[in-house]
Amino acid sequence: MVKRAGAIGGPIVSGAVFALILAALVAVMSKANWPISFGVSDWAVVRFTIWQAILSASLSVVFAIPVARALARRQFQGRSALVTLLGAPFILPVIVAVLGILTVFGRTGWSSQLLGIFGLPPLSIYGLQGVVLAHVFFNMPLATRLILQGWQSIPTEQFRLVGQLGLPPYEVFKTLEWPLLKQVLPGALALIFVICLTSFAVALTLGGGPKSTTIELAIYQAFRFDFDLGRAAILSILQLVLAGTSAMLALWILPPIVLQSGFDRPLVRWDARGNFPRILDAIYIGVATIFLILPLSAVVVYGLIGLVKVPSTVWFAAWTSTWLAVISTGLLIIMALPVSAWLGGSKKGGAETLTLLGLAASPLMVGTGWFIIIYPLADPQYFALLVTALVNAIMALPFAVRVLVPGMRQSLVDYGRLNISLGLHGFLVWRIVLLPRIRTRLGFAAGLAAAMSVGDLGVITLFANPEWATLPLQMYRLMGSYQTTAASGAALILLVLALGLFWICDYWGRYAES
Repeated sequence: MVKRAGAIGGPIVSGAVFALILAALVAVMSKANWPISFGVSDWAVVRFTIWQAILSASLSVVFAIPVARALARRQFQGRSALVTLLGAPFILPVIVAVLGILTVFGRTGWSSQLLGIFGLPPLSIYGLQGVVLAHVFFNMPLATRLILQGWQSIPTEQFRLVGQLGLPPYEVFKTLEWPLLKQVLPGALALIFVICLTSFAVALTLGGGPKSTTIELAIYQAFRFDFDLGRAAILSILQLVLAGTSAMLALWILPPIVLQSGFDRPLVRWDARGNFPRILDAIYIGVATIFLILPLSAVVVYGLIGLVKVPSTVWFAAWTSTWLAVISTGLLIIMALPVSAWLGGSKKGGAETLTLLGLAASPLMVGTGWFIIIYPLADPQYFALLVTALVNAIMALPFAVRVLVPGMRQSLVDYGRLNISLGLHGFLVWRIVLLPRIRTRLGFAAGLAAAMSVGDLGVITLFANPEWATLPLQMYRLMGSYQTTAASGAALILLVLALGLFWICDYWGRYAES
């Protein structure tokens, strides 16, 4: 029944996503001057993009391993809240996190002030080190959740058995934990690599010059400043190939992502007894917590101070971002439900590759292409927000599908034959069988899409004007004009909006289960 429920809508939506992206790419290529030369500077952009993505993904996963292991073998008060905190950076608006990172690690930030007390020079955050630092801040918690999810899949009885056998910690790691890591780490690396490969806002704010330009940023510069559609086209194709290959690799080796679930199964680890392991785990957990909390605390502290200096344009931009996020979330739900039902009734993989185009394709390329398509017919600025909402929904579709598909598959296993015997089909399957059982997942997916949309600083940067700026763009403008206090106030508003929208959607999903 799940397969039948999405047999028509799923292929149509997946095909539409493919067509939208392909139309944008063809439009950009049609404006290019052929043949297109690929210069030294372009190769430099490609090398930097790949190098920073490799560094960011590797460091995120390497730092996540001891943190996930410590969380997997320790039970303490506040652990559940800490695991929840690990999901915050994934829905945190990038521009907000960047401002918090600058406040803590910038040249005039808290860390530099502390170094100055000891006569040491301030930190330099712009360039490769800043881009990697921001990516680690966003993706280390995601890697921790993925690895922790795998660690918790090891049956408690296996740890009890090695405890009874008296195996030393090294043998426990070699026997139980290392085989698990070999399964989980490649998928986590591939997923984070794709995310870092397509990053835009981080490179825009922390890139620090031509030597620290990613492909995504180069596409923006080629269109916005040079209007060189030929270079934008070739870079867009290259981005699609690189990110698409990595995304399909991630799909192939990554287990289903269920970020909303808790990890609080009681577990006694006999191999982790003793003061030294306890102290070591406490250090890992403590450092990770401080690394996450400090930038968020900086945003809240300085945001409260800056609220009084926030101009009226910020509040108007906040309203614009809110209804834009609502439209984007609605579009996501319309797309994700039939696609998830279709994939839930099929084997793993397959047509899900089409939805990954939303993650692999450059949002700026899609926006540029549709600007070119709309321009002969109407003023593209009038369609900027609608195009932004649609692109944001497509970007969130891969994550939503991976959240919803496991629930769809389980519904097929549990109720498929019963639906057939009762003659249920069409809308009745959705109303009686599917929606009540995936509502928790749907609420989480919708909240994720709303938070990502309200904090997006991407397509809107191409076509925005002062009258129709979103809150992230307005905040970026305040930072660019050195109105730091007002930008901090805008950051706090944006943080509250993103977390608030996520909480509303997630609570709606969980409320049905209570």
